[in-house]
Amino acid sequence: MTEPSASSPARLPISACLIAGNEAGRIRRTLESMVGWVSEMVVVINEEVADGTDRIAVEFGAKVFREPWKGYVAQVNSAAAKAGQPWILAVDADEVVSPELAAEIRGQFARPEGLAPYAAFSFPRCSFYCGRWIRHGDWYPDRKTRLWRRGAGHWVGENPHYALVITGRTEALRGELQHYSMDSLDHHVRKMLTYSELYRERHGDQSPGLAALWFRPWWRFVRGYVLRRGFLDGWQGFVIARMVAFETFLRQAKIRAGRTAVAKE
Repeated sequence: MTEPSASSPARLPISACLIAGNEAGRIRRTLESMVGWVSEMVVVINEEVADGTDRIAVEFGAKVFREPWKGYVAQVNSAAAKAGQPWILAVDADEVVSPELAAEIRGQFARPEGLAPYAAFSFPRCSFYCGRWIRHGDWYPDRKTRLWRRGAGHWVGENPHYALVITGRTEALRGELQHYSMDSLDHHVRKMLTYSELYRERHGDQSPGLAALWFRPWWRFVRGYVLRRGFLDGWQGFVIARMVAFETFLRQAKIRAGRTAVAKE
């Protein structure tokens, strides 16, 4: 594909860094949202990827690296370490930089006073779920810090969730990072089962009481659907609130069931 040269003034001193498995079905629109205005794209893919994700990334001029899967935190830190620009933008393969967010980032880099006061920028993430953009409940604004000065941040956390630790001032932007996480209700259920099992593996030594099994799931539903106005997102908002509540219950139930099984051995 034809794209501006790396020396084009339209490009910002940003390295866009992604990690990916078999993402040929959706990584194209992610890369399309950044091509032409970031100076570099770095894509770290799992070594077993065979669906053409690497070829699509190369098509957009990205630097592609194959690596064994080391866990989310190690993988995203590995991608960031390969950045060659003064600023790093981390985007997942199921996310898109909206035109509004791209324009706002451009505006920040065009500030006459420069970016010296800032170490990082955060922005809201908006999820597309079953045909609707979700802008209420537990899923929004889901603010993420994803653009930072190289050397000012590093990733920490536990699989599959991770966060960026920043040294310095973080400025909040308003443009949205668009998130295409769930393709269907079935996809949501599969993801929920995977995450609950990862939670059980990390916290299996805990002993959840009845409050964790009964009260906490209902509180999560009330908080997301009523207090955070998830009801304004139609039937999708109701489903999300119920699924969040059920995953909260499932995590604790799996821990309790696991401890019961061990006690009987």
